[in-house]
Amino acid sequence: MYFHIVTASDGTGAVSQATVDEQIAVLNLTFSGFHGGYDTGFRFRLVDTDTTVNDAWIEGDDPESGSIERELAMKTALKQGGAADLNIYSTSGAGYLGFAYYPSITNSNRFEVLDGVLIHYGSLPGGFITNYNLGYTATHEVGHYLGLAHTFEKGCIGHGDYVDDTPAMLVPTSGCPTGKDTCPRDAGLDPIHNYMDYSYDSCYTEFTQGQAERMQKQFAHWRLKRA
Repeated sequence: MYFHIVTASDGTGAVSQATVDEQIAVLNLTFSGFHGGYDTGFRFRLVDTDTTVNDAWIEGDDPESGSIERELAMKTALKQGGAADLNIYSTSGAGYLGFAYYPSITNSNRFEVLDGVLIHYGSLPGGFITNYNLGYTATHEVGHYLGLAHTFEKGCIGHGDYVDDTPAMLVPTSGCPTGKDTCPRDAGLDPIHNYMDYSYDSCYTEFTQGQAERMQKQFAHWRLKRA
């Protein structure tokens, strides 16, 4: 993986190498099942860290505008490796804690360069965003990068998140409300401890076996270009 730190000219967004290393350690712990749940089989190895000063790129595009001009410029300049290499961009989040694209974007000649994970620097381990500063924003977004949808996808109807062992849930979670059950007609309580919900970082503990299997299949198909 490659880690790209984008800062403003006044130093906003600066991140130490120690913080980057801690974030990678968090990824390896969460994807290995260290806190609970299933070992997904994924591990992450840092190849390079770079820092770029750019006042436009750290702010990103207005999420309401539909424009991706700044994101395209930033990723065209900074992205390294191929479809199987993870690029993480640390910025001010463009109005979000983070976002990522599903692996199917690697099949687009025009937009493949957008592939990767963008996170708010304040969500890194020890960051200033209360309740979201243990580094699990990156875990959540890398889950998307590897092909997982939110656990609350499609609510109580339809295919949900395409994973059978994550109980259906109607709405995303805020905090860590024990016993939350927004789809009472379906089996199981809301999976509030799943990394693909919107719970507080302190609430997260797991990926499921079904999620691990989906990530492996999505990675093999889209990123390794296997059938």
